[in-house]
Amino acid sequence: MSYLYGAIMEFYSVRELRTNMKPIWVNLSKDNDVVITDNGKPYALMMRIPEGRLDETTRAIRQAKAIAAIGRMRSNAEKNGFMSDEEIDKAIREARKA
Repeated sequence: MSYLYGAIMEFYSVRELRTNMKPIWVNLSKDNDVVITDNGKPYALMMRIPEGRLDETTRAIRQAKAIAAIGRMRSNAEKNGFMSDEEIDKAIREARKA
């Protein structure tokens, strides 16, 4: 069992997923998140979806994935010599003054 951002996360291998689902369902029913690992590395995340909340949950997950992708793009751009967030903000401020 692990804690990440205050949530309980249980880790199971792909093999355990195939052979013994009961403890996974038990953890999901307790609102614990489940991480499926492949060769010891995180591969998938399972979480219980409250009844009637599929759209809301899916939207929130997609939004979080998009935010993470933008963060990675910004980091890569900064490493490759592109403008940092601060440089972009400064350029915008200067353009607004003109």
